[in-house]
Amino acid sequence: MKTLYLLRHAKSCWASADLKDSERPLTSRGEHDAFVMASRLREEGPVQAIISSTAVRATSTARLIAEGIEFSTESIVLNSEMYLSGPNKLLEVVQNLDSGLSTVMLICHNPAITEFANCMSGASLDNVPTSGLVKLRFNSNNWADAMLGTATLLEFDYPKKES
Repeated sequence: MKTLYLLRHAKSCWASADLKDSERPLTSRGEHDAFVMASRLREEGPVQAIISSTAVRATSTARLIAEGIEFSTESIVLNSEMYLSGPNKLLEVVQNLDSGLSTVMLICHNPAITEFANCMSGASLDNVPTSGLVKLRFNSNNWADAMLGTATLLEFDYPKKES
């Protein structure tokens, strides 16, 4: 069985009109929320790989999450195709994962995260908010077997969710 975490980047700053969208940094609230989610993830068990969009807000989130779960920040894989991607591109990323990995996290953007979670699991999530986390399970030993509709939604969590 394979476990896939989908994490939307933390809250980013819109204050500077001079910055490209891909260069927007995290806000202090975004940094706080990433720490909150990392503390919740620590209880889940180890993540073997983190793959992030190359946008600054996503890579910053990836580093904060990695530090919080004691995952080497140097091992984070950056994938430029995940920036402004859709469900089909994310499915391609998943299908190309190393079969030796059982637990992987993708960190990217909306609407792709919400659409992908829904397409993979048949769920009806309205919106994965910033720092929102979706946990999916695949009943296969090979990521290449992942297809739309083949995952089970195990969890949907976000910073403001009450326990």
